[in-house]
Amino acid sequence: MTTIPFFLLTTSLLCLSSAAASKQDAPRDLVRSSCVHASYPSLCLRTLSSYSGPANTPRDLAQAAVKVSLSRARKVSNYLTTSVTGKSKRERGALSDCVEQIAESVEELSRTLGELKHLRGETFEFQMSNAQTWVSAALTNEDTCLDGFEGVDGKVKSDVKRKITNVAKVTSNALYMINRLDESRGRHRSNP
Repeated sequence: MTTIPFFLLTTSLLCLSSAAASKQDAPRDLVRSSCVHASYPSLCLRTLSSYSGPANTPRDLAQAAVKVSLSRARKVSNYLTTSVTGKSKRERGALSDCVEQIAESVEELSRTLGELKHLRGETFEFQMSNAQTWVSAALTNEDTCLDGFEGVDGKVKSDVKRKITNVAKVTSNALYMINRLDESRGRHRSNP
């Protein structure tokens, strides 16, 4: 029987442990390095680090960012349709318009997620263009919702503004991740 010196055994175990830890840290490192230049880096890091799905590739991150945005947009849509009512005619009109705008954002984000889930090499550029357009449109809808509250004051406006601003921030980060995916694809020219 051959005896392995203790220091070699210890070194081998440390290397294996380090390699396993490194593999586990890779998704966190990808999130960290991807979020650093996002529009809202700390929000990006917080939302994508806690995301429960896979985050091993730029494509995974783009999908995760869109899922976060879609989830928050749906919550705001539900809030707008069930939990808040305007007191004045102007508030009710702004809320009604906002409900429509956020419903459109939810639709556009859903379409984007579907597109990202089915990326193909031969149609990649077209699909990415669609995703970028739809997420940009969702951002515009969110801004338009807020514009409707110009000249309106009070709790309804401040609550809606806070919720819509949060959705707009995660949507902006989602657009950044989509653009990053498109750029990485352009550099590497490999199938996503």
